[in-house]
Amino acid sequence: MSNTKFIAGPCVIESYELLDEVARTIVGINHELGIDIVFKASFDKANRTSLSSYRGVGMERGLQMLADISSKHGLRTLTDIHEAWQAAPVAEVVDIVQIPAFLCRQTDLIVAAARSGKILNIKKAQFLSGEDMRHPYNKAMESGATDVWLTERGNMYGYNNLVVDFRNIADMRRIAPTVVMDCTHSVQRPGGGAGVTAGNSEYIPAMALAAKAFGANGYFFEVHPEPQRALCDGSNMLQLSELQRTISKLL
Repeated sequence: MSNTKFIAGPCVIESYELLDEVARTIVGINHELGIDIVFKASFDKANRTSLSSYRGVGMERGLQMLADISSKHGLRTLTDIHEAWQAAPVAEVVDIVQIPAFLCRQTDLIVAAARSGKILNIKKAQFLSGEDMRHPYNKAMESGATDVWLTERGNMYGYNNLVVDFRNIADMRRIAPTVVMDCTHSVQRPGGGAGVTAGNSEYIPAMALAAKAFGANGYFFEVHPEPQRALCDGSNMLQLSELQRTISKLL
């Protein structure tokens, strides 16, 4: 089995039926390619462009759905937290706790997640360099974490735009043994869609390959069977049917 880490799933929990469809596809890819894709979905998207943006089903219901998916399909799971008190109940269900990019400097959040005993994935903020991620990493390790991943997701470049400086991947590899490229959030156009986040999903496969050239050993893909109908971040999600082809190129 490949040592490369893969994370994939819908941006946010829309329904159990969506989770089940995506999970079945991931199980098939795992079997075909001999890998172990971690299933990702958010129970709440607290960082939204507008008050009317869809946020999710909430923590209690969302964690139950993730538990059901893990039990039914035998997949490891990942979800993000936004407040320190969420770390303990989330860690009872998922295998990997994720810190959102905008919150990666929140000390109490990182400490609580580190003390959960689970793998911790910290996403690099859009306003930090790869070298800056030494400090969140050290906070987590000094608070009891044993396995911390760092994730690149681009930097703000003017208004409504992100750019990826792939040197950040090489810099973070000198800090953490696992550095993940978020291939879908990195093609976002934050707030660039008249009240919603826009994006350029056609660049996702190239983002992944470029990250590999700079030493990434993990890849994060948000996927949906019908991105144009997704309730969150549809314009920067990968079509579910393209996931296996994209991963195959990386392998």
